Amino acid sequence: MVLLRFAPSPTGALHLGGLRTALYNHLFAKKHGGKWILRIEDTDAHRHLGPGMDGPHGPYFQSERLDIYHSYTRRLLESGHAYRCFCSPDKLATTREKLARTGSNATYDKSCLHLTEEEVARRVRAGEKSIVRLNDDNLPDRTSPTDIVFGILRDAHASLPTDPVLLKSDLFPTYHLASVVDDHEMGITHVLRGEEWLPSLPLHLDLYSCLDLKPPQFAHLPILLNPNGTKMSKRNGDVSVLDFMRRGWEPEGVLNWLALAGWGVRHENGRASPPGIPSPQPPDSTTLMTLPELIDQFDLSSLTHRRNVLDPAKLAYLNKHHLMRSSQSEQGIAFQARRVHDIVKAAFPHSLYTSVEYITRVISVLQGRITNLHDVPTLAPFFFVELDYTLPEAHTMKRGLSANHVLRRVILQLESSLPVTQSDIGVFLHDACEKTGLKSKVFMTVLRHALSGMKAGPSLPEIIDVLGTERTAERLKLALSAHKTSDST
Repeated sequence: MVLLRFAPSPTGALHLGGLRTALYNHLFAKKHGGKWILRIEDTDAHRHLGPGMDGPHGPYFQSERLDIYHSYTRRLLESGHAYRCFCSPDKLATTREKLARTGSNATYDKSCLHLTEEEVARRVRAGEKSIVRLNDDNLPDRTSPTDIVFGILRDAHASLPTDPVLLKSDLFPTYHLASVVDDHEMGITHVLRGEEWLPSLPLHLDLYSCLDLKPPQFAHLPILLNPNGTKMSKRNGDVSVLDFMRRGWEPEGVLNWLALAGWGVRHENGRASPPGIPSPQPPDSTTLMTLPELIDQFDLSSLTHRRNVLDPAKLAYLNKHHLMRSSQSEQGIAFQARRVHDIVKAAFPHSLYTSVEYITRVISVLQGRITNLHDVPTLAPFFFVELDYTLPEAHTMKRGLSANHVLRRVILQLESSLPVTQSDIGVFLHDACEKTGLKSKVFMTVLRHALSGMKAGPSLPEIIDVLGTERTAERLKLALSAHKTSDST
């Protein structure tokens, strides 16, 4: 069975890059009938957070698996693939400086590699602190690394530190040892992780070889970049997943956006389709997709090899269309209304028109205009509060309009006949327009100014339907009064 893992550090909130990695693990596992597990990589004792968790592959916190790491460390020591180093931090720093001054790329002089077994045993018995290093002079032969995304890679040992540390002096493993041991112990078949771990792949494959273990298949995911081209980081603002949720973005929209960030290319060395079956066309970066659709179409071989900029405009586009899709049912609109209820109440604390039922009606006429649910108060404030005709947009709309006779006509006709449906309202407005003798565009502009004070928005029948005939008449009278006041000054 295919088994993957998502292995974040326990510090800070989940950010977008981490969410995409978790999402790709989910998509790949589900597509291939497998599973993925959450593992907390808290090998830094100073950053340890959180309780334990039960499960078939547990414990899932690395800090609770120290005995396992120590067992594998002993195997490496006994086979000569690792050795103990007793150098103090100060001595190691001095050694690095000396090597750098000589122009050497080495980061350690291997002085402890030559200690005799008796000397090592004596110093351990004496309680001297030590670390355990990999002996990179004694590595088994192995094939060059291959990555599902990037293909055959150059075996870049030169980028690794000299004799990398595997076990720290506090007896916690480094990420490298813990990751290799855990992936083997948990039966992980595929490792999907960020591109930043590519330089460490040779070390991890060396450890598998030294321990005589079969490595999983690796897929390194190109890094996501901020719109300004900088690397996405927890230390930079606005990349927290919680922040995006608090700002009203749809979970389906965010997942769709992240899934398509860097997915949707064809490589010359990509896997060929079986004879007679056309190669599936990868989605572009704004294809509207549900989670089941993402699972069905996901293909690691269609990921770009380049770092990918997260475009907020694409999130806005996808989010808007996911909202439109969920608005196709009454239940979907009602759910949106419940979610935005508190936002509307906070925006209009003194309004009498902020019930969930009323907001449901507002959202139903704003379909296709809402990019983010949090936009509802700014898209159509006229549904919730009375208008201020002195605001710039309303004031600009009024210029050149001769509105008084139009408003009087509509008020009179509205009070004598009450349209019930939007269709009735449309007929009513057409009839009123003909009686004024004005062109339809001028007539509608006068009413739109009176009822909304905004140039854009739902149709007039929709606005009147939501306001109701009583509020509509009151608002028209208010607008007429404002016009009279304006004309007299």
